[in-house]
Amino acid sequence: MTPATLIDRVLGHARALVILMTVAATTGAAQATSPTRDATTEVHNETVVAKAFADWIAGGNVFARLLASDVAWTIHGSGPVAGTYRGLKNFVDRAALPLVSRLATPLTPRVHHIWAIGDRVIIRFEASATTTSGTPYNNQFVWIFRMKNGSVVEAEAFLDLVAYQQVIDNNEPRRR
Repeated sequence: MTPATLIDRVLGHARALVILMTVAATTGAAQATSPTRDATTEVHNETVVAKAFADWIAGGNVFARLLASDVAWTIHGSGPVAGTYRGLKNFVDRAALPLVSRLATPLTPRVHHIWAIGDRVIIRFEASATTTSGTPYNNQFVWIFRMKNGSVVEAEAFLDLVAYQQVIDNNEPRRR
């Protein structure tokens, strides 16, 4: 092997090494700046929400157990109840109580699935009850929670707002 051939070979390997190091550095930087998922947090959040729903099925109050006092709860869609409610009391008084007060039996959920991704928990469920006039109320829901320290700080709710509004419009509130 001549000295010129040896130099070409070494330079070729050096170029390949520089290219490989550049790709590795770029890939590492991209991975370092992308959001990381904390499996421990995901498991914790999913467990907290699953326990709250289990307690709700047993007759507990899912909102009192899960929601931060300063929660921002958004009901998507159109209709009188759609919008964003700031604070637990505001949400309960203006969105939850108008429905619950017109139910003769507790609203009972049936969870289809709970997913936890990062600080978000998504719950797909249906719930049913009997209204004060004796008619059935059935609805399907998807709730998306943003969790912080085991509490819901932001929520988005998707449901059949026509079914919700029919209960409000066609049933008298229970007497307290």
